[in-house]
Amino acid sequence: MAGLGGPMMGPDSRSMDFKNSGKRLLAQFRPERTTMYAMLAAVVISVALSVLGPKILGHATDLVFAGIVGRDMPAGESKADAIERLREHGDGGMADMLSGLDFTPGEGIDFGAVGSVLLFATVAFLAAGLMMAVATRLSNRAINRTVFRLRGDVQAKLSRLPLSYFDKRQRGEVLSRATNDIDNINQTLGQTMGQLINSLLTIVGVLAMMFWISPLLALVALVTVPLSFVVATKVGKRSQPQFVQQWKSTGAMNAHVEEMYTGHTLVKVFGRQEESAKAFAEHNDALYEASFKAQFNSGIMQPLMFFMSNLNYVLVAVVGGLRVASGSLSIGDVQAFIQYSRQFSMPLTQVASMANLIQSGVASAERIFELLDAEEQDADPVPGERPADQLGRVEMEHVSFRYEKDKPLIEDLSLVVDPGHTVAIVGPTGAGKTTLVNLLMRFYEVTGGRITLDGVDVARMSRDELRGGIGMVLQDTWLFGGTIAENIAYGAAKDVSRAQVEEAARAAHADRFIRTLPEGYDTVIDDEGTGVSAGEKQLITIARAFLSDPVILVLDEATSSVDTRTEVLIQKAMARLAHGRTSFVIAHRLSTIRDADTILVMEDGAIVEQGTHDALLAAEGAYARLYAAQFAQAVAEVD
Repeated sequence: MAGLGGPMMGPDSRSMDFKNSGKRLLAQFRPERTTMYAMLAAVVISVALSVLGPKILGHATDLVFAGIVGRDMPAGESKADAIERLREHGDGGMADMLSGLDFTPGEGIDFGAVGSVLLFATVAFLAAGLMMAVATRLSNRAINRTVFRLRGDVQAKLSRLPLSYFDKRQRGEVLSRATNDIDNINQTLGQTMGQLINSLLTIVGVLAMMFWISPLLALVALVTVPLSFVVATKVGKRSQPQFVQQWKSTGAMNAHVEEMYTGHTLVKVFGRQEESAKAFAEHNDALYEASFKAQFNSGIMQPLMFFMSNLNYVLVAVVGGLRVASGSLSIGDVQAFIQYSRQFSMPLTQVASMANLIQSGVASAERIFELLDAEEQDADPVPGERPADQLGRVEMEHVSFRYEKDKPLIEDLSLVVDPGHTVAIVGPTGAGKTTLVNLLMRFYEVTGGRITLDGVDVARMSRDELRGGIGMVLQDTWLFGGTIAENIAYGAAKDVSRAQVEEAARAAHADRFIRTLPEGYDTVIDDEGTGVSAGEKQLITIARAFLSDPVILVLDEATSSVDTRTEVLIQKAMARLAHGRTSFVIAHRLSTIRDADTILVMEDGAIVEQGTHDALLAAEGAYARLYAAQFAQAVAEVD
């Protein structure tokens, strides 16, 4: 297990390309253009009504202040006369301030006008809230549909990736991309996209109102913006690499946990709990360090932006007070402007506080795009060729293959297997036995030569067509959560009856033990096959192969987990199943290969001997050495 020994096999560790990954993530919303335009229109209306609010309330303040000032002045006097009188009495400062106010001497507060203004403000705020609710619903719809498609793209991509991709990566790390990273993108978009658009439009709208009220105050309010931008840029550059490392560490830890849980029995048998816990602690520490640095570096942005906001507030209040004193602005306008300065600072702070979420989401998006950009297996030809008659004749013509370019495994291998023949493949570990079958199944593509099935090059056939005619039983059993009947029926190309499932189980000698279970064929097992032994799991997978009714049968150490007597019974059933079908059997035990029509002996990727059991023994070559070393005891047990 990688977690107990050498270094972890992780994803490509290239630097984060925030700009391009962010653009590509936004490009995923193209199919939702109509919804996004509707959402944008709703946000624009909501922001416009919200931005009008302070100006309306400022007008109400002016009406109240004008009434308070006017009621204390003599009736019948004009505004100009009242201001001139104040100047004559040496109160020039008050005269300057009142010069910018629309009041009528002798008249008090016009509560009707104030009520109308407040009612208008209330309606505007209610309409703004309603439109924001509509925008939020549209945003959530666009996000969920986009993530739905992205999740489907990942699933489809996983089905198109070659086996070599998964051979080089840990399952947990790949699963982390398909689950954790997509969930993180979903949460990031849900928490930031609508709010980000609202904040940006609010900044534009508020800025326009600020310049309308007072260009001078607007310029004062903008003094802190460049400083805020510098702070946000510096903090963002420091925290982004940490978010990339955070999600890489998450994938590595998930891979370790998945690996240790799957092999927990082996860990305990060899007493490696301490090493496993130590490896987990290392992954956990790495994730903690990356998460802490990412959150800390990004988290300091919000208090810094609050400081900038307060500095902006002080500057606006001081300059605004001076403008009121000079009569250049009314009190209501300054009140509205201070509200606008807060409204201007708040979205800036919100955008800054969302930086950590955005960076985390884009880091996950890059991991998803790395998966989506991975090199795929060659596409199936369209239209794919298919044999006129499916007989099961397999021919390998000068086949060569290598996992790595500079390390040849199979060189110039030729083989002809006639329909209905059983071919046993034996040889030492690493000789290329399983690789030969993988090439036939097109799990890997040959690097030289070709393989034909009934005269048709398998490279010219679709993979579904090719594999649909091949039944495969591996040494490593695979079951999924469900009933035993459902697991057996998984091998059928179409719906099958319970009678057919039971018939396949009887052929594989699995019927007897299945009926001893509490619920029989309806017994539910999990993906680990809890409740049935390793040999019984093997019988279930063999029954699955029986039900698929294949043209070619591939057994890769398929009986390694069953006892000798059960193996003999299975071989008899296999003989019935193999009648008229081509069978490839990879095994070491004599009971599996002694009755094969042809036995191939492989060494270093080449066939060094082939023939029947008796003929190869008589030749006293490589097969005879294997027989003497590995099968003598097995013969004694069977006999």
